[in-house]
Amino acid sequence: MSKAKNQLDNNLDNNLDNLKQFCRISIMNKYSLTPVILDNIVNIERFYGQLEALRIPKELQLNLERNNMVQSSYISNSIEGNPLSHPEVTNLLLGDRVPADRSEKEVGNYFEILKRLNHHATDLFSLSKILSVHYDLMTGVDDDIAGKIRDSRVVIGSKKIIKGKMKVIVKHEPPYHDAGSIKKALDALVTWLNAKNETLAVIKAALFHHQYVYIHPFADGNGRTVRLLTAMLLIRAGYAVNKYFVLDDYYDVDRLAYSDALHSADAGDSTAWVEYFTSGIKYSLQSALAKTKNALLTMCVSQRPSKREQQVLELFLSRGELASADAAEILGVSRQQAQNLLAGLVRKGLIVKIGQTKKSYYRIAD
Repeated sequence: MSKAKNQLDNNLDNNLDNLKQFCRISIMNKYSLTPVILDNIVNIERFYGQLEALRIPKELQLNLERNNMVQSSYISNSIEGNPLSHPEVTNLLLGDRVPADRSEKEVGNYFEILKRLNHHATDLFSLSKILSVHYDLMTGVDDDIAGKIRDSRVVIGSKKIIKGKMKVIVKHEPPYHDAGSIKKALDALVTWLNAKNETLAVIKAALFHHQYVYIHPFADGNGRTVRLLTAMLLIRAGYAVNKYFVLDDYYDVDRLAYSDALHSADAGDSTAWVEYFTSGIKYSLQSALAKTKNALLTMCVSQRPSKREQQVLELFLSRGELASADAAEILGVSRQQAQNLLAGLVRKGLIVKIGQTKKSYYRIAD
C-alpha cells in the first residue's frame, strides 16, 4: 500500500511539475500584436503567394532550392563561428566531397539535414525529434554531446578585455543546469507547441525559437538546431522553406541584432522578438521573390532565338513541319549546320523533334 502511495505521489509531483512548466512557457510567451507584426504577417502572405504564383521551370526550381540550402548551411554555421567562406562551403557541398575536418563536418551535417527537412517536418514534434536533429548535427563534430541533454551549468556571453583582464560578459544564463529539469522544460515546450490554439503559425514558430534558446538544452549546437527546428515548423504550416526561401539570410545582415532581439524576450515580453522574427521572414521572402524573378528573366533572355534561329522559326510558321534536310536546303547551309540550329531551338523549348530515325522531323512546340 505504501509503495502504491509513493508511486501516486511521484506521478502527482511530475504532473504538477509539467503543469508549472507549461504555465511558465505560456506566461513567457506574452506578446502584443503590434502594427509592425500585423504588417509583416500581411506581407508574408502576399510575398509567399506571389512566389507560388510564378511558373518556375523544374530545372530552375531545383537550382534555386540547391542554392538556398548551400546559403543556409553557410550562414547558420558562420553565425556560430564556423570559419569556412561561402565559396569553400559551396565547393564542399556541391563537389560532393567527404568533409575533412570539424568545420567541414559541421557544414556537411547541416546540409544533409536540410535535404531531409521535408521528411522530418511530417513527423509530430517531440523530445525525441529534438534529440534526433541534434544527434545528426553533432555526430562526427562532437560525439560526446551528440543528442545528449547537458547536465552542467553554461552561460551565454562573450569574452572582453576590461582593464587588462579577460572577463566574460554574460548575456543569458539558462534557468536549468541539470538534465532532468531541462528534459521537463522541453517536454512542456513540445506540449505547448503541439497544443491547438489560435496562435498564427509564424508567431508560434517565433515563440518556440526563443523558448528553445532560453532553455538552451545542449552544451553546443543549440543555435543551429533551433534554426533547423524552426524551419520544420514553418514547413508543417505550409511554407516551403528551402524550395522558395531561407530564414538565415536576415540573421546574417546584423548578427548582433539577431542575438539582441532574441534575448530581449528573456524578461517575459516577446513583442520585440516577434517583430524581428516576422520582419526576417518578410525580408527573406521579398529577397527570394526578387531573386527568382531575376533568374526567370535571365532564363527568358537566354532562351530568345538568334536572328538565324528566327529565320528557321519563320519557316516553321509557314510550313508547319520541317526535316533537317529541308532546313539545310532552304537556308543554304550544310546538313550539320541545320541540325545544330534545330537542336538549339529544341533546347530552348521552341520546337520539338518527332521520331528518332532518318524520317524524323520537327514542329513548333505547343
